[in-house]
Amino acid sequence: MGKQFAFFYFMKKEPEKIKDAVPLHIEYWHKLKLSKYLGGPFADRTGGMITFEAESVDDANRIIINDPFVIQDLLESNWIKEWVVEI
Repeated sequence: MGKQFAFFYFMKKEPEKIKDAVPLHIEYWHKLKLSKYLGGPFADRTGGMITFEAESVDDANRIIINDPFVIQDLLESNWIKEWVVEI
């Protein structure tokens, strides 16, 4: 069983580039079929959050660096944190 991670990010103010990249970003994350994946934008569209399972923070980072938003340098700031979910 892997660890749960939260990827939290804010977008740069480049609406046209972001609009073009959104379908690629969505497709990328859906194609991964990651365990315990949840994701989506903030209501004000300034960024978003994705949670998913990975074996380690290194594995999580390898997944994130291939996100089209990252590749196209559209993120103003972002964080990846291991998330301990308490039920």
